[in-house]
Amino acid sequence: MRTPSLRAHKIAGLSAAPVAVLVAGVLVWQGSTAAFTATTRNPGNSWATGQVALTDDDNGRAGFNVENLVPGATGEKCIVVTSNSTVAGEVRAYTQNLSGSAAGLEDHIDLRVERGTGGSFDTCDGFAPVPGALPAQSLSTLAQANRDYATGGAVWDTTGTPGESTTYRGTWTFDTAGMTQSQIDALQGSRVSVDLVWELQSDDAAAPAS
Repeated sequence: MRTPSLRAHKIAGLSAAPVAVLVAGVLVWQGSTAAFTATTRNPGNSWATGQVALTDDDNGRAGFNVENLVPGATGEKCIVVTSNSTVAGEVRAYTQNLSGSAAGLEDHIDLRVERGTGGSFDTCDGFAPVPGALPAQSLSTLAQANRDYATGGAVWDTTGTPGESTTYRGTWTFDTAGMTQSQIDALQGSRVSVDLVWELQSDDAAAPAS
């Protein structure tokens, strides 16, 4: 068999080059026109929590600091509670940290808490209650019946507008009705204390849509 000449090798090499370029060009063209595309986007999605904040106008002072009680004594005090929350919620009032002497004065100090408008920590002048307040109950009863948020009362529904406020009025009485003189005398020198708490919790929300 005859061996191809050097000239034939050169011709074959030159003729193969255009074919390779042509094939490569066809592949590039096919790749660039393989599909149509389009996109759309919804940018800037984010999530941020609201906040709840509650203050009052007592300036760190106790609402009631009464000394030298005598049977039948009574008094009142108002406090303005302000919500600076950005979400709607519900405020409830309750008692905590009841403590006193063994004489049982907590059974004979009756307290009624009403919610309304007007008045301030310095004076209850102008206070106007809203209907529905519970009757006065002894501190010992309140410590059991209104001891946390779940059992709290004097409900105030907030809208989530910072700066909204309401006024609470507490009215107390040293009630000795039905007691004997010796029972009343046994309360001399007694002392009782309790914390009045207002707590705000944000409203529950339905499960968010996916």
